[in-house]
Amino acid sequence: MGIVLGLIVTLGCLLGGYVAMGGHLGVLVQPFEYVIIIGSAVGTFLVANPTKVVKDCGRAILEAFKNKVPQQRDYLNVLGLLHQLMREMRSKSRSEVEAHIDDPKESTIFQAFPTVLQDVPMTNFICDYCRLIIIGNARPHEIEALMEEEIATITYDTMKPKHALQDVADGLPALGIVAAVLGVIKAMGALDQSPEVLGHLIGAALVGTFAGIFFSYAVVGPIATKVKSVREKKCRVFVIVKSTLIAYMNGAMPQVALEYGRKTISAYDRPTIDQVENETIGGAGA
Repeated sequence: MGIVLGLIVTLGCLLGGYVAMGGHLGVLVQPFEYVIIIGSAVGTFLVANPTKVVKDCGRAILEAFKNKVPQQRDYLNVLGLLHQLMREMRSKSRSEVEAHIDDPKESTIFQAFPTVLQDVPMTNFICDYCRLIIIGNARPHEIEALMEEEIATITYDTMKPKHALQDVADGLPALGIVAAVLGVIKAMGALDQSPEVLGHLIGAALVGTFAGIFFSYAVVGPIATKVKSVREKKCRVFVIVKSTLIAYMNGAMPQVALEYGRKTISAYDRPTIDQVENETIGGAGA
């Protein structure tokens, strides 16, 4: 909703200001200039990126438009799941715990938190490191280093759409110049025409420069920034899991370990200690 509102405000101010100073909107209607710019941008985007990144860009743009970021409820679900798993690892045998992490879809613990179970990368991340913990041979600092490396890899992969869109935004002004040059070439072929006709052709050519810069800095660039913001918040949940499990490996009680994870949540979305306790001790995590 924020992206749509922002684009409406941008277009309203831009076109409204143009009309207010005496401009004619009809001059900006140059469909072939837009075909050259947008078509070339899409073509170079497809050339530069593999199919997986192209598809992920579509998903990332939808996430950005919907502002699909983790909410406080999502953080509480992750903390509640970790609390139950840590209690199992603390009080149950290895075989009993392995039954949960080897097949999370059939685990009563994971089934109690369906939103986490639906997030396959997050479920795999939690299960992989719980498995390493119950093996008992790995040291906390070694697990922490491995977690940080995997989180860096996950972040790098999830940020590929942002970089792809930013590359398109960086290239759009140049593509606008290309469209303008083609328009000028067309105008040069009409030098024998009246000044009115020649002026219209030159004006149409300059629309290409305007469109390239506008699409770059007012559309694609801001969307790329929004994609980065959304994806960073989604990756932050992995840091919460890491901090919680490392605290547990270092000897913290499950409830105390959750506090390590809770503190890594942004202050805007961080649940209170009472909310976490209600979720884990008196709620679903009990």
